[in-house]
Amino acid sequence: MDSTPVLYTYFRSSSAARVRIALNLKHIAYEARPINLAAGEHLSEAYTSQNPEALLPYIIIDGNAISQSVAILEYLEETRPEVPLLPKDPAHRAQVRAIVGAICCEIQPLQNLRVLKTLPKDQQAEHAHGVIARGLGVVEKMLEKCAGKFCVGDQVTLADCCLIPQLGNAHRFAVDLSPFPLIQAVEANANSLDAFRQAHWTQQPDCPPKLKNNSG
Repeated sequence: MDSTPVLYTYFRSSSAARVRIALNLKHIAYEARPINLAAGEHLSEAYTSQNPEALLPYIIIDGNAISQSVAILEYLEETRPEVPLLPKDPAHRAQVRAIVGAICCEIQPLQNLRVLKTLPKDQQAEHAHGVIARGLGVVEKMLEKCAGKFCVGDQVTLADCCLIPQLGNAHRFAVDLSPFPLIQAVEANANSLDAFRQAHWTQQPDCPPKLKNNSG
């Protein structure tokens, strides 16, 4: 029986990208099964019969089916600690989790596709831009207390796994990052690592060639 983890993913999903990064950092080979959110494939009976939340990411690993990106990240950390993505110090762990929460609870859910579709088309980009800019302002202040090369110190943590995909959304909606020098420094350091580059949306098998070629 094939024990390779199966990750249901979408190239543009920043939530799925968090998990792709963590899998790469922990050197866990996996099979990507793209689900086209824009086309509504996540609402199909074939998918919702497995994952009633109808969201991404969703992973099948060790015989377990797990939804919600942060739950998946925590599972990977607890079952594969050889490449740790949480610091040993409890206070530093709390800082990582606080940044994860600021991104995954306070920014991304307010600007995701499901929310944007409830707005008139001519208001969607402005809404996403505002949510992301305000949220990153908060994260920048948080980083003032703990950043090194990465979000918390000089080692990659779950906070970086969540921040970098959110910055992909920031670039997509033309958010000016110049007011956030700590965030920019973390982004540059993360993008020097293969694990982050390979998880980028342009490197995913379901990324349309037209978008890949126009990504700059």
